Amino acid sequence: MITEKKIEELEARLEYTFKDKSLIELALSHSSYINEQTNRNKQCNERIEFLGDAILEMVSSEYLYNNRPQDKEGVLSKQRAALVCEKALATAARSINLGDYLLLGKGEAANGGANRDSILADAFEAVIGAIYLDGGYEVVSAFIIKRVLENGNGIFVDYKSRFQEIVQGRSNAKIVYELVGETGPEHDRKFEVAVSINGVILGHGTGHNKKSAEQNAAMEAIVMTRRQTDL
Repeated sequence: MITEKKIEELEARLEYTFKDKSLIELALSHSSYINEQTNRNKQCNERIEFLGDAILEMVSSEYLYNNRPQDKEGVLSKQRAALVCEKALATAARSINLGDYLLLGKGEAANGGANRDSILADAFEAVIGAIYLDGGYEVVSAFIIKRVLENGNGIFVDYKSRFQEIVQGRSNAKIVYELVGETGPEHDRKFEVAVSINGVILGHGTGHNKKSAEQNAAMEAIVMTRRQTDL
């Protein structure tokens, strides 16, 4: 069983407080732990992981559809697969030290299960399922976007570098990225950035951090410059 203090620590890392604490305990309960319990009514996290996996696919698909208008279905599928692969989810799990809070069987714990990619990835999906059940779609969507889709893991093309190459190939104009707006509560800020050349705005982008907003602005600018013969 996880202590109240541990749950509070994890909630601080997740930046989400559960109304139903049993959901986060369920998400942390690996099958190896449940198999060692005398109470056979307890469940492991496999069912809630199944739900989290479906929510993750929905949110990532929606995000890609809205933010990659120039990409076709095949490209979008590859991007989604890269974003939600085991390694990416394990990385997201490590960013919040999720392994420190997992409930594992003694053997699994002794064999380093808390740092195994497969276990971390599955537990992260279970946490997604728990947040969805406790807080709803909008809350879990914001969590996924911040922790998985815009976490700077380098999966997406570096649109800023690509745009820089396009500009340098045509002129010596200077690219300027400017923060033009911030919205949302402190724990879920959204930034808007405009990118311009010689005072002419060529793209806008939004994101949960300035870097992702700049990348999305550069992506839009690339689309715009493809329609022009001169910068």
